[in-house]
Amino acid sequence: MAETVTPSTPALLASLDPLLREWLPRQRWFAGKGRPVTGFSQVAETELLPSDGRVGLHHLLVRTEQPPAPAEAGDCYQLLIGVREALPPRLAPALIGHVPDGPLAGHTVYDALYDPRPAEVLLEALRTRARIGSLCFERAPGREIRDGLAARLLTAEQSNSSVVYGDTFILKLLRRVVPGVNPDLEIPLALAREGCARVPAPTAWLRAEPADEPGASYVLGVLQPFLRGATDGWELALRELAKGEDFAAEARALGRATAEVHTALADALPTVTLGHSRLEPLVDGMTERLAAAVQAVPALRPYEDGLRSAYTALADLAAEGRTWTAQRVHGDLHLGQCLRAPSGEWSLIDFEGEPARPLAERRLPQPPVRDIAGMLRSFDYAAHSATSAAEGWANRCRAAYCSGYAEITGTDPRTDPVLLRAYETDKAVYEVVYEARHRPDWLAVPLSAVHRLATSDPT
Repeated sequence: MAETVTPSTPALLASLDPLLREWLPRQRWFAGKGRPVTGFSQVAETELLPSDGRVGLHHLLVRTEQPPAPAEAGDCYQLLIGVREALPPRLAPALIGHVPDGPLAGHTVYDALYDPRPAEVLLEALRTRARIGSLCFERAPGREIRDGLAARLLTAEQSNSSVVYGDTFILKLLRRVVPGVNPDLEIPLALAREGCARVPAPTAWLRAEPADEPGASYVLGVLQPFLRGATDGWELALRELAKGEDFAAEARALGRATAEVHTALADALPTVTLGHSRLEPLVDGMTERLAAAVQAVPALRPYEDGLRSAYTALADLAAEGRTWTAQRVHGDLHLGQCLRAPSGEWSLIDFEGEPARPLAERRLPQPPVRDIAGMLRSFDYAAHSATSAAEGWANRCRAAYCSGYAEITGTDPRTDPVLLRAYETDKAVYEVVYEARHRPDWLAVPLSAVHRLATSDPT
């Protein structure tokens, strides 16, 4: 592969600027929707394939400028820009636009991940542990990558992008990136050291060390074994619902898998004890998110006092001297983050956490019940997305999941109802805001949970 490196080229970004302003906000993984992009600043640029060839490839890290907060640093995005004289029909969905001037004048640029050739360049760089410009391609000791694996983009991806190589590996490329230790690499590496087979061990990864940001390191992507023939939990649950089949046995197995991951994480990474002083900031955060959500979604106002009582009940227990153990967790666990192999074994994937939250917050130890609450909400979502009469299905799944969890840990999450209710409430409030902004037709799903949680008294 060519290892040509161009120096930082603001002229390239300047020529792409008007095209990116139109294209970037349309991408599912763009986080700044609803606000216009007014400009870009370049963090790093690396040429991976020369633009004067049949196919060019530029790797860009760009920071967006969006009002109304020009003083704040904008989000940084990883872009892989393919360059051709003209796009073949198969690449039409990848089109970014035609460049009228600048270094790529007269060429067509597109999202290169749709194109096998540029995608295969990334795998070859990981295989050879290349260092190209600011990009560092690294591979785990003892892990081998065969050359010649064909690439294909998974088009169903949401907040990031994934490329599968020959049904052997999957490369998850993070789109919105921040400097620092990314849990999507940190946690699977820690679990691999513990020998936890429930999470695919990283084979290789990609980082950037921009010259203009000395000491900064951005995790850009992680290569892991591809679980051939696996079905994600969301698709499987909807399929069973459509057939009128029970999902309790799978939910129980998924509870056991979650518990095994939590147990391994507690062994691999530090744990802390949450007493009153440590729990208070967590409860304050929940309360602040509720207040902001009520302002954003008026439909929450009738439930505000009842929802807040879930948090005050937890704070009261802490004030009485109750403590809990906190550890590293998944952080955004739901059915779509779980894969069932043809053998029946469940795996957990995507340890990035909620991308909208700051990286430091995503790396904080949390009670394991945070993940459990996310999964319980996911069963509710699956049931209500299929039919409003599936509440019994969701309840059976919730019970089976908690029972499966208890089979491994010896502790059923339902035996701590105050903690569980607080975290379920926080998750449901988040869902209300998300659905109101992005999928108003789904708003009734979290609102039904809000009604239940605001009127329940687990004590």
